[in-house]
Amino acid sequence: MPASEKTVLHEEDIHRSLVRIAHEILETGHGADDLVLLGIPHRGTPLAQRLGRIILEADGAGRSLEDLVGSLDITMHRDDLRRRPARVPYETVIPGGGVDGRIVVLVDDVLYSGRTIRAALDAIGAIGRPAAVRLAVLVDRGHRELPIRADHVGKNLPTSRSERVSVHLRETDGEDAVRIVGGADAEQGESR
Repeated sequence: MPASEKTVLHEEDIHRSLVRIAHEILETGHGADDLVLLGIPHRGTPLAQRLGRIILEADGAGRSLEDLVGSLDITMHRDDLRRRPARVPYETVIPGGGVDGRIVVLVDDVLYSGRTIRAALDAIGAIGRPAAVRLAVLVDRGHRELPIRADHVGKNLPTSRSERVSVHLRETDGEDAVRIVGGADAEQGESR
């Protein structure tokens, strides 16, 4: 049975969500001075870059994008390495000031079971000790397996377990869209 597909966020919806999330991050963190955004590869990294540009436009405080945004590889901290051992690690890039004593905002595309974020918390702990860690996601689809919640959410999308949320970004896929894919083959490839 072929999977059905429904677009739930278009380019302008994604942009509007990111602008709102960026302003929420600034409001809850009291500005950009001690802020670090760490994108979780693959699609969390370009989302963190976009959020960083919006934050710098709103409250630059003389900082550069490289000083604000980085990426955090979680490959070796995942709890499913035994089931799917063949993975290529991504690069971890920590902004110049490090994470110690700073407010770190993890950025990812989809929050599902919470296992990716648990791995990210372990990865951050191996790097340093932030003052606080927050989570920003473009989509929260529910079905948590761990007690993890996002502080900043672009869109809550209640889904069934037989559906998959597919995020497409210009930087990685050539277009901006969020789709819900349903049907018999929807579960393949989803491991959040």
